[in-house]
Amino acid sequence: MTDLECRRVTREFPGGAGVHGIDITVAAGKIHALVGLNGAGKTTLMRLMLGMLRPDHGEVFIGGRPITQLGAGTWSRVGHVVGHPLAYPELKVRANLALAARLHGVAPGRTHDIAEEALTEFVLKPYADKRIRVLSSGNLQRVGLAIALQHRPDVVVLDEPTNALDPSGVLLLREVLLRRAAEGTAVLVSSHHLDEVARIADRITMVNRGRVVGELDPGSPDIERAFFAGILSDDEGTVTP
Repeated sequence: MTDLECRRVTREFPGGAGVHGIDITVAAGKIHALVGLNGAGKTTLMRLMLGMLRPDHGEVFIGGRPITQLGAGTWSRVGHVVGHPLAYPELKVRANLALAARLHGVAPGRTHDIAEEALTEFVLKPYADKRIRVLSSGNLQRVGLAIALQHRPDVVVLDEPTNALDPSGVLLLREVLLRRAAEGTAVLVSSHHLDEVARIADRITMVNRGRVVGELDPGSPDIERAFFAGILSDDEGTVTP
């Protein structure tokens, strides 16, 4: 089982933006959601956890090992969508999936099967032979999610994954993430959609001004009210007189 962990991670930018002393553990087999207002630091934190940015202080661990010491084999067991979905615009959907599977360490003899399974799981069969550049934003997002999840990674990091998805896509992603968690994957997801994350998350962490400011109960009957009350309380407590 593979956990994803931040220990006192700090990365500061000019003007005070960034993240400050964050501790988070995403347990194997669990879905952990990050929620916060725009600019709260969610994307920065995810980039730090994926090694896209280096912290000023603190460390990130995957499977108990600092990510600075991880080899290609471990990184191949990580899937992510942070920012624009990663796909080659001139290649067809099926070819992108097969190539991504190979890059994630899937044996050459298995890449076709993995791609076909992803086409089915993400309802992409009608677009299999279309080039990425002609896809709608919603179908492009589905391809990006399929690339991140098709190889059954140990760790998944998704930043606002329901952006551009229609209601059927949101439901599909929900089912896929629940399946991956049941298989033992550690899933970290950020979202503005509190009701949606409450349906799938085992833990919900609130981030404000680059800091962890509390947790929400996924079973709360009024999670939106609890969220805004927590953010308001933190803002009032951090305002300089």
